[in-house]
Amino acid sequence: MKRIVILLSGRGSNMQAVVERCAAEGWPARVVGVVSNKADAAGLAWAAERGIATAVVDHKAFQTREAFDAELARVIDLWGPDLLVLAGFMRILGAGFVRHYEGRMLNVHPSLLPAFTGLHTHRRAIEAGCKLAGVTVHFVTPELDHGPIVAQAVVPVLPGDDEESLSARVLEREHLLYPRAVRWFVEGRLQLADGIVTQLDGESQVLWPASVLS
Repeated sequence: MKRIVILLSGRGSNMQAVVERCAAEGWPARVVGVVSNKADAAGLAWAAERGIATAVVDHKAFQTREAFDAELARVIDLWGPDLLVLAGFMRILGAGFVRHYEGRMLNVHPSLLPAFTGLHTHRRAIEAGCKLAGVTVHFVTPELDHGPIVAQAVVPVLPGDDEESLSARVLEREHLLYPRAVRWFVEGRLQLADGIVTQLDGESQVLWPASVLS
């Protein structure tokens, strides 16, 4: 049984999707802990209500990123995780922390990486005239929003889209794609070699909307 720890900073909608799909689909895994850098993060209450252990490591209590990272890793490791899932965790993690969880930490980013790393991805996609946007699940590396790509979901940019409307449609796809990628990991259905991730069953690593395929 694989042990999953989830990091979040807010409501944790992707955490909810992972927890619910894990239970509904009977994965050989369970979410053993949820950690936030914010004590008032709504996702903590949601997890606690479902009997999932929670913890807070407030970044404001530490003078350096390294000190915060060290305490965060200490708390996470109390649960002995096989996989660390970043679900809207709004802190940049240092290289030492990332290396500690190398090959067992996933992130979801609201763009088709390597395009539009960082913030304001939807606004930037619209301003660039992109016809397609989307979401990427990737292994975390020290370089922000880079790392081997596990899966991507494509979302068309529609005429009249603004940042809010595009963000809402991308989030819907995140809630489908992220649990799928996490399930592949815990079931041992991913292979990472030379920076390339392969789904060993041949299942598509791209989630296309029907409108794109038609």
